[in-house]
Amino acid sequence: MEPIEVQSLSKDYGHGCGVFHVSLSVHEGEVFGFLGPNGAGKSTTIRHLMGFSKPDEGQALLFGRKAFENYADVMNRVGYLPGEIALPAGLTGWDFIDMMKKLRGTDCDENTQRLMRMFDLDPSGETKRMSLGVKRKLAVVTAFMHDPDVLILDEPTSGLDIVMQETFVDFIKAEKRRGKTILLSSHIFSEVDATCDRIAIIKDGRIVSDFIADDLRHNSNKNYDLIFTDQAAFDTFAEENQNNPHFRIVEKNREALRLLVNVDDAQINALIRKMCGSGILEFHHRRETLEEYFMQYYKEDMHFGGVV
Repeated sequence: MEPIEVQSLSKDYGHGCGVFHVSLSVHEGEVFGFLGPNGAGKSTTIRHLMGFSKPDEGQALLFGRKAFENYADVMNRVGYLPGEIALPAGLTGWDFIDMMKKLRGTDCDENTQRLMRMFDLDPSGETKRMSLGVKRKLAVVTAFMHDPDVLILDEPTSGLDIVMQETFVDFIKAEKRRGKTILLSSHIFSEVDATCDRIAIIKDGRIVSDFIADDLRHNSNKNYDLIFTDQAAFDTFAEENQNNPHFRIVEKNREALRLLVNVDDAQINALIRKMCGSGILEFHHRRETLEEYFMQYYKEDMHFGGVV
């Protein structure tokens, strides 16, 4: 049994909106990144995990129990940070903190104070007059003050300044070391890359990739930029190696005299032998970033919310 499981989850809102046959699981003590632009289906999946919505098909499970049917029983073990913060009017931040303590039936003053110091939160103002950043910090404190086993985070740093974003990333790393299970939904590549053990990419309500983060960071299949001294050297190398069985030319830029070559580590010597005496001026490893990998699935979408 995994702390977080989504099994063939579908929710069709019509006109292609919703999620379709989404499956994922988060192991105990793992940080799982859920990466996609706004509207891809991240928040819909999370709303089902939180028991806010009933699936059309499939199921969302927390601690092996259906989230929709067992919401009240499992929520005290979950810390949830929504993508959009809506705080009740007519309360101060202190009032809201006290209300959340009573709802959970727990006294967590020491941890609450620790989190307030960590995120530099002054909760004395009225919620309706708070800036987005202060509202976000208040939501962070109340989501984690009861020291939950599972953290479900939907765009958690939205509205936080750069310093607080870094503080939040450090906090997530510390919670991981404590053995917490974390689902982190985001469209911020640096945030996902810095914290996550595994990552799933969602597009149009469907999972299009699910991979171990270190496999991308340490992929044996690598890209190299070859920059030539002149066009004659460029043309000769490109023509002679167009169908080379040991490496692949994936991109040509004749004006810049640059070839992008893809090769596995096991075949790197074959590439180096071909390079010798071929008029190559520079040779650089081009590390594939999470953003570049992600854009393989979204390259036809030139602009969408918050990613490009």
